[in-house]
Amino acid sequence: MAEHRTMQRGALLDAARSLLSEGGTEALTFPALAERTGLARSSVYEYFRSRAAVVEELCAVDFPVWAAEVETAMQQADTAEGKVEAYVRRQLDLVGDRRHRAVVAISASELDAGAREKIRAAHGGLIAMIVEALGELRQEQPRLAAMLLQGVVDAAVRRIEIGVAEDPEAIADAAVAMALRGVRG
Repeated sequence: MAEHRTMQRGALLDAARSLLSEGGTEALTFPALAERTGLARSSVYEYFRSRAAVVEELCAVDFPVWAAEVETAMQQADTAEGKVEAYVRRQLDLVGDRRHRAVVAISASELDAGAREKIRAAHGGLIAMIVEALGELRQEQPRLAAMLLQGVVDAAVRRIEIGVAEDPEAIADAAVAMALRGVRG
């Protein structure tokens, strides 16, 4: 029975990822989750009490995966500047990945305090990863620089998401160039 519940919970989270990827948080409704999974709407409520609860669970499950991918990319770089570039590029590469599109949609949406707190904690983990590299680059306020750098990444993510004229690769190159010029001071 417990295994069955775990499977259904996983199916609901997968459906939630798809809905978020396709239509942002407005598309994430209990009727849509029920339809996607073939569960009764009342069954969806057995797993999650609200939309915010679904989002919180996705944050808890998916943000660490995103962060681990960024961290792995950074570990492969030999220099502090290489780490900064990997930090920016890997996050932008992940935008096209369906699993991570849900993370992007969640980050862009209006959420309740609990979900926002989980996102802040996850972003805090990302920022902590880059602070050390920024310190090596002699940034006087590495934590502030890290937050501003993440702002550049977030702006680039939004630019890629809206599918504007620029190629995602050109957006990534511009974000990396801006980041590296900025962190060199």
